[in-house]
Amino acid sequence: MQGRILIIAGMHRSGTSLITNWLHRCGLQVGENLVGANAGNKEGHFEDTEFLKMHEEILTDNGYPSTGLVAGANISVSEYHLEKLKAIIHIKNKHFEQWGWKEPRTCLFLDQYRKLLPQAKYLVITRDYGPVVNSLLKRDFEAIDVHKLSLKFSKRIKWKMYRRNRARRKYYREYAEDYLKVWIDYNERILAALKHLMPENYLVVNYMMLQKKDRDVFSFLTGKWGFTLNYVTFGEVYKENLISPKANIEPFIRDKALLSRVEEIENEFKGYITIS
Repeated sequence: MQGRILIIAGMHRSGTSLITNWLHRCGLQVGENLVGANAGNKEGHFEDTEFLKMHEEILTDNGYPSTGLVAGANISVSEYHLEKLKAIIHIKNKHFEQWGWKEPRTCLFLDQYRKLLPQAKYLVITRDYGPVVNSLLKRDFEAIDVHKLSLKFSKRIKWKMYRRNRARRKYYREYAEDYLKVWIDYNERILAALKHLMPENYLVVNYMMLQKKDRDVFSFLTGKWGFTLNYVTFGEVYKENLISPKANIEPFIRDKALLSRVEEIENEFKGYITIS
């Protein structure tokens, strides 16, 4: 028997951790074991490790990186993996009347979850491509920067004074387009899934609206979907200094057809956004 189940879906670096943190504080069960904080997310990821490990395992078995940061992946979910997912779902349904999870790779398996959890509700978080791609690139480059700053004094000085900015621009030129393709792929998969769902079973929210519309989202979850939650203002978890700033990624995109596809996707999402 299924209780009330919420699938929080969104591309990596789209604010899903922040939203899940907020819902967790409002009283939603989002996992017994959650991925903690690290350099890439100082407030914690709020990812259910059971779903995370399953998604990573499936990706690896299909020959893809466990990060899921790939575009156009043709992922086969074996009967073995399906049974393991069913077992996770069964245990959660047995112990919790309402529960949910966030894990960005979920976007790669929405077809499977639609079949496994036909009564689930979907909270879809969208975010503009610029800050998402910038956040991914920034996170990668910070790892390079940490390594360079651990070198001997003379090399460290050369890096900070002469090489860092040039290296950053080079890194963005090399990888911005790849990450944009991932943004496109994830959001195309979300849009494809929405076409198979009844409108009453999904809520699409632009990440930037949460500060102003958190009470509307809360009312939707409790009033229309029947989740039992206690309202906590979104401002309690939102920390502006940890949010990736707006960035102009366009100069690093060589294939301008990708930007045209981005515009099409963003316009298509406008038809699904309920709270604005």
